[in-house]
Amino acid sequence: MRMHINPVMRKHFLLTVSLCASLFHSVSAQATLNVFACEPEWAALAKAIGGDRLTVYSATTAMQDPHHIQARPGLIAKARRADLLVCSGAELEVGWLPLLLRKSGNADVRPGQPGNFAAADYVEKTGVPEKLDRRLGDVHAEGNPHIHTSPENILLVAAALHQRIIELDPDNADYYSAQYAVFEKHWQQQIKQWQQQTESLRGAKIVTHHNYWTYLNEWAGMNVLATLEPVPGVSPSSSHLAKLKKQLSQQEIKMIIHVSYVSDRPSQWLAEKTGAPVVALPATVDFQDGQTLSQWFDEVVQQLLSVK
Repeated sequence: MRMHINPVMRKHFLLTVSLCASLFHSVSAQATLNVFACEPEWAALAKAIGGDRLTVYSATTAMQDPHHIQARPGLIAKARRADLLVCSGAELEVGWLPLLLRKSGNADVRPGQPGNFAAADYVEKTGVPEKLDRRLGDVHAEGNPHIHTSPENILLVAAALHQRIIELDPDNADYYSAQYAVFEKHWQQQIKQWQQQTESLRGAKIVTHHNYWTYLNEWAGMNVLATLEPVPGVSPSSSHLAKLKKQLSQQEIKMIIHVSYVSDRPSQWLAEKTGAPVVALPATVDFQDGQTLSQWFDEVVQQLLSVK
């Protein structure tokens, strides 16, 4: 027996099917990959390239030291669900990431797998030690891992990360390529602008608390006279600071650069003794607050230029 369908019911049925199809398309066009970023800078970069096709989580904030993080249950759960792990590498996370990966049980994001991306693998690193000796402090065998402090390095990492995301999600390759092209063009323009703005800093004599800003210092052409830490990761003693004061007494110091997540007491002490201003630079992107990489580096440049 042929069933007669009321025209009104038919219209409602077709509308429902259309709405369901639209909803399915909308959901499928949304996030397809879960990204676990060890640091906010890589979370921001992944988001710039992946847009709404990625769900991005940052394991750390701009006010945390990425060397020293606890493998908390919440982090383990996030790593367990990740399709792509994006970290600095070069042993920056060696104190917590291996444990986190073991506890997560996620084989897809272990080292050597496509789901494991180490940003430092795609740039030329500085500070590679000639010999390893833990008495020399927090030394990284592969070199300085704070590669994001140079805008040129961001470009190199972005190109590689773009390709890795496409490898994991080829169905959205055109979308990722379009997103990357926009980012790359804008970032190139920003680099030119930042180079012009920081021209006055070339040759400036500075003191830093930690070797965190090595790549930035080299990019901007600033001359590091001394580092407050006697060895990486070790807070300076009063006797060490006294030696630095004597060593720098005849130097014209432009500024003392301080990284935001460590105590500024040593920097302020030296500033009082030498008259050089302290510049507290934001260590990385405030990803939780929606800040972009471009906005963060703009802030870094403006802080440096605030010293007359």
